[in-house]
Amino acid sequence: MSLEAMVPEVFASDGVLARADGHFQPRDGQTQMAIAVAQTITEGGALVVEAGTGVGKTFAYLVPALLSGERVLLSTATKALQDQLFARDLPRLAHILGLPVRMALLKGRASYLCLHRMEQARQDAQALDRGVARVLAKVEDWSRQTVSGDLAELTGLDERSPVIPLVTSTRENCLGSSCPRFRECHVHRARREALAADIVVINHHLFFADVAVRESGMAELLPTVRVVVFDEAHQINETGVQFLGTQISTGQWIDFARDLLIAGLQHARGLADWTGLAQLLELSARDLRLVVGTAAFQGLNGISGGGRLRWTEEAPEGVSGAVWQSALRALASACAQALEALDTVSEMSPDLERLYERGSALLARLARFSGPCQADAVRWLDVGNQLRLIESPLDIADAMRTRILASPAETSDGEAWPEEPGSNAGRAWIFTSATLGADDALTWFTERAGLTDARILRVASPFDYARQAALYVPRQLPSPADPSHSRSVADWVALAAEPLGGRTLVLTTTLKALRTIGDALKARWQASGTLEVLVQGEWPKRRLMERFREGASHGRPGCVLVASASFWEGFDVPGDALQLVVIDKLPFPPPGDPLVEARTQHIEMAGGKAFTAYALPEAAVALKQGAGRLIRHEADRGILVVGDTRLITMGYGKRLLAALPPMRRLESLEEFQSALMALTKPSTTDPTCL
Repeated sequence: MSLEAMVPEVFASDGVLARADGHFQPRDGQTQMAIAVAQTITEGGALVVEAGTGVGKTFAYLVPALLSGERVLLSTATKALQDQLFARDLPRLAHILGLPVRMALLKGRASYLCLHRMEQARQDAQALDRGVARVLAKVEDWSRQTVSGDLAELTGLDERSPVIPLVTSTRENCLGSSCPRFRECHVHRARREALAADIVVINHHLFFADVAVRESGMAELLPTVRVVVFDEAHQINETGVQFLGTQISTGQWIDFARDLLIAGLQHARGLADWTGLAQLLELSARDLRLVVGTAAFQGLNGISGGGRLRWTEEAPEGVSGAVWQSALRALASACAQALEALDTVSEMSPDLERLYERGSALLARLARFSGPCQADAVRWLDVGNQLRLIESPLDIADAMRTRILASPAETSDGEAWPEEPGSNAGRAWIFTSATLGADDALTWFTERAGLTDARILRVASPFDYARQAALYVPRQLPSPADPSHSRSVADWVALAAEPLGGRTLVLTTTLKALRTIGDALKARWQASGTLEVLVQGEWPKRRLMERFREGASHGRPGCVLVASASFWEGFDVPGDALQLVVIDKLPFPPPGDPLVEARTQHIEMAGGKAFTAYALPEAAVALKQGAGRLIRHEADRGILVVGDTRLITMGYGKRLLAALPPMRRLESLEEFQSALMALTKPSTTDPTCL
């Protein structure tokens, strides 16, 4: 029986999924997607599928992938989704289908404990801090028990902990086969297991890191794989752009200085002034950060993408070209002095030899940023606790066509991965997400990802949005350009959230609005304790999500979560814990962002209209993603509020409304209040319950 014939039987009302799970219900959209995936696996080529929330896209691609018997690479957006696929979805489905499948989980090296660096960590100055020493001791205890070395196993380890860079390796500082603990290396073991597995689960960052630097082990893995699936594929363009360019950070220089000091004192004490060299490097890196200064990015630090600073031909905006070049030369000089010292002792230890190679690479990268930007690329600074110098392509289309999707015969640079010898069809590429565009051709995604020739499939959500959800735009709110807008949104949210007992997610388009709204809501309930206000950045993301899902329980009040950036997608709260989603204003791309400006100029120079071709589709997709947080299950009910009257007063608002799920419109404050009160009552099948 062909794969296309086998797949529908699995999803039938009397199929194996229905027999294994009494709650399973056949969904036409899920079956349709699964058949399309099966056909692509059989014939080869690329398939792009937008599968609305509730379709069940994970099983729709996993079932044909498992039944095909092919080696499969699954790439997800985050490590959390990797863990879910590997630990829950894949084992469960393989068991239901009765298939003996070897599975492997492969993450970036920063996710794995490095035994060699852990042994060195006690010599780091940070280890003198009692808090760091306590966490380090916990890691050391766990290291004697773990098999995988995956730090995700270590409960209670804050993802922002300063211990993590002390006990993990990077591409720059890894010693490879020269490492004294190489035979026990967790990264090496994970890659060996991946090469032996039938199904390998990775993430987008790992995939594109390998495309850029051939470092993660994919160069050996992918040639043996016939099926590649990108879940949450809407993120691959921005992820790919990060890796397909060139970047260097002051954090890398400071890490290099720290490792230079530790290795120098351990292996070549007295043969050079390691303390002085390390201090000079660290000081030069910090001086480069200080050259940018607060004033230079005063107006940019509030955008959703972070503090991105434009880079003119000579220097970053607001920074003197002479001062900037002087700071770069000082850092280069400090590195050259360190390399001179390392050159005389590098043969004494693999650590010193690797440090010499690492410093040489950093110096070469720094030299690139001292010269002009490459054509068809954009250069900017990412300003935060550290400074990142970045040069990247505008999108990944060219790289996808020439380095990833192309067969060997179509490439001239030898960088594409070859097909597996003897394969009966070309490699199958499946790209899927709940949000990939606002038109039938999904051009927002396909054009930037070089997939304009791919087969397109759009599968609508099975949810009854007209009954389950409503949309309201408060006309009384001031214009988004009004300085009082964020405070007015906060006042409005407070009045709406109290009757619900929390259950409210506020999504902001800027960090400035995040702070204003978060502070105002905290001040309102701080004395009474009526509701608890959670603000992104104050706790780790996982802890914020767990607390919000708990809601009013165990004697604690209900929650209002104010968030930006990553919470617009991938935040799943089914049930009554979330019933009100408020988006402060339309999520147009930030005009001050250098990457946005470069893309806009590129379109205008080609004779296009940037607002229509770029800004509007970007806003439509982001709005759709934010709205997708509301309804996650057939029984969910809720209201989406967009605090931006442009959605109903401007002509382009119709395009944005069309991108949203078909929710019932609430036209007045009275209708909104009635719908809000309905959410406080038990659910009903009456469509007017909202």
